[in-house]
Amino acid sequence: MEFLVRRMQEGDIKKVQDIAKKTWNSTYEGIIPLDVQENFLSSAYNDNRMHQRMEKSIILVANISGKVVGFANFSRVNDDGIVGLAAIYIYPEYQGQGIGSALLEQGIKELHGVKEIFVDVEKDNLSGVKFYEAKAFEVVREFDDDFDGHILKTIEMVLKV
Repeated sequence: MEFLVRRMQEGDIKKVQDIAKKTWNSTYEGIIPLDVQENFLSSAYNDNRMHQRMEKSIILVANISGKVVGFANFSRVNDDGIVGLAAIYIYPEYQGQGIGSALLEQGIKELHGVKEIFVDVEKDNLSGVKFYEAKAFEVVREFDDDFDGHILKTIEMVLKV
């Protein structure tokens, strides 16, 4: 399958919001209650937040035949060369086809001066944990995260670039 990774544009916002919703609902079914998911999604991915993300971070999208099927959201590189990876989300039916890897690789290319990329992943998100481990991320720590009143077991991981 051939796909293109590029910077997100304003016209991609609705697609990115849809990817976030469908991916969250699929990934966190049975892990995070649906009402907690919906509260998070409506707060973190509303139109205003999407415009803020576009201004203050780097968002890449994966495009197949003109359709946006996934995205990655990186913070800007700080003075110490550290970046936060807020998300790599891909429609469930497109997962496992190298799109997440391509988004991560392109992000690393565009993040000039990056030394370390940090990501938080829920311990019960086994596919997410396996993805990051396969990309050489290492566990830094585990902690309980109060997520809108729902306690999650979270793993912080780092990739040394």
